[in-house]
Amino acid sequence: MRSDGTGTGGEAVLDRIDAAILDHLAHDARASFATIGARVNLSAPAVKRRVDRLRERGVIDGFTVRLDPAALGWATEAHVEVFCAGRTSPATMRAAFERYPEVIAASTVTGEADAVVHVRAHSVRHLDEVVERIAAEPFVERTRSTVVLTPLVRRPDVPRA
Repeated sequence: MRSDGTGTGGEAVLDRIDAAILDHLAHDARASFATIGARVNLSAPAVKRRVDRLRERGVIDGFTVRLDPAALGWATEAHVEVFCAGRTSPATMRAAFERYPEVIAASTVTGEADAVVHVRAHSVRHLDEVVERIAAEPFVERTRSTVVLTPLVRRPDVPRA
């Protein structure tokens, strides 16, 4: 481990207390340092110092709230495989997909498709419109969509230790 708290490859190295603090914050970002401290056997100031260090190291890049998309009217979701023409760069795909507020995630992938785009919409009709707009991008040859019926597992960004 290097002096900045990262491994030799630059990855974050966490001790069990840091991991426990992150686990608590991932499940309740509003938890007080005192509440977290009681769970990890540290004082509130000690937890704050650790959280500050984790923020400085870039392990924590912000605090947020998790919303229920269905409660906000975004009950329809799908994964859209995108098949691109030629050698479309990830930067070109990113620039296009970022313009769609319905796109909640997009990744280049291995296999037949060049990218997979996770879309949320208000209805199947709205989803159809979004997929049509994505398919109309100049670099897209075709798309293949899979509509989500029942989300089975949803986790915070990092699995529990």
